[in-house]
Amino acid sequence: MSSQALKRYEAKLAGLERKARLRTLAPQQGIDFTSNDYLGLASAPRLTAAIAAAIGEGIPAGAGGSRLLRGNHWAHEALEAEAAAFFGAERALYFGSGFAANVALFSTLPQRDDLIVHDALIHASVHDGIAASKSEAIAAPHNDADAFDAAIRRWRDNGGKGTPWIAVESLYSMDGDRAPLKALAEIARRHDGFLVADEAHATGVFGPGGRGLVAGIEGDGNVITLNTCGKALGTSGALLGLPAILTDYMVNRARNFIYSTAPSPLIAAGIREALRMIEDEPGRRGRLDVLCSLAAEQLQSKLGVIPSGSQIQPVMIGDNGRAVRVAARLQDEGFDIRAIRPPTVPEGTARLRISITLNVDEEKITAMTDCLAAAIAREQR
Repeated sequence: MSSQALKRYEAKLAGLERKARLRTLAPQQGIDFTSNDYLGLASAPRLTAAIAAAIGEGIPAGAGGSRLLRGNHWAHEALEAEAAAFFGAERALYFGSGFAANVALFSTLPQRDDLIVHDALIHASVHDGIAASKSEAIAAPHNDADAFDAAIRRWRDNGGKGTPWIAVESLYSMDGDRAPLKALAEIARRHDGFLVADEAHATGVFGPGGRGLVAGIEGDGNVITLNTCGKALGTSGALLGLPAILTDYMVNRARNFIYSTAPSPLIAAGIREALRMIEDEPGRRGRLDVLCSLAAEQLQSKLGVIPSGSQIQPVMIGDNGRAVRVAARLQDEGFDIRAIRPPTVPEGTARLRISITLNVDEEKITAMTDCLAAAIAREQR
């Protein structure tokens, strides 16, 4: 291929660099204030031992094919049965990632005459699923339950005949705040629709027994959940919690499911153990809560940051370049903190995303907040 054919890509990358939006891959190094390994399960000896035992039992690393073409392993089915019971769903369906699960759901279940009303800050995977859907879609202002209701009412008044779908994250990945789930579930019921709650950052951390923020919300089969396994569960993949009829429909119609090699049976075995750990070791959630409270208190006292109420604490910077520079200073001091910039977050809201996990302790949190306060003060001179 000629260099001329590559020049337009080079020019686009140069444009990103001018805007301080160019991304590069960086290795894991420094004290972890950026991962989603909230409960420290990713390297927990118990989980490692369970995966080693699964290897000893002959559970393979690879599935060898799609679930419909010999790739369906008993470890997948065992995980789905246990996950459905754990999260209180009629059925569960296992995907290789949360991104794949969201794309599959929104490109498959909403039909041509339906309406999808999604939060303005919903994850990119939902946007990609909606782009592949035949349904009409509308963005509602962030966490404004009345706006969701009004959008559905306008659609009905204008002749909408299908089913409305409400799409939210139960805990938002870049802001750390929570969706008004009870109000949204009631709106979904009132309009004979579905509420789809992405529990990615709540799974294992919030709710009774770590079952997520949706746990306990009454539903008549109209609440669908996504529980990812690559965050607090310390592994990879995602589980959709669905009514049985919708699960069967996904198996027959979801292209991401039908035409993808099945996820690793070995990882499925690991997730089963992670679910048991969530249930057996509530002290992890208690410990995390202590660390989150300390981080929130220190960020507020040293920087005036309003606590998010979760393990995700954004520190707003605004300017892309300034966010990158502050993150770089923290990294130089041994703290792994990354700058989050558009399009991941809205223009003008570049930030540092502070993630509190059991991979740190009180001493490290104090040192990090001191360093962060100094770095921001230096930037403001």
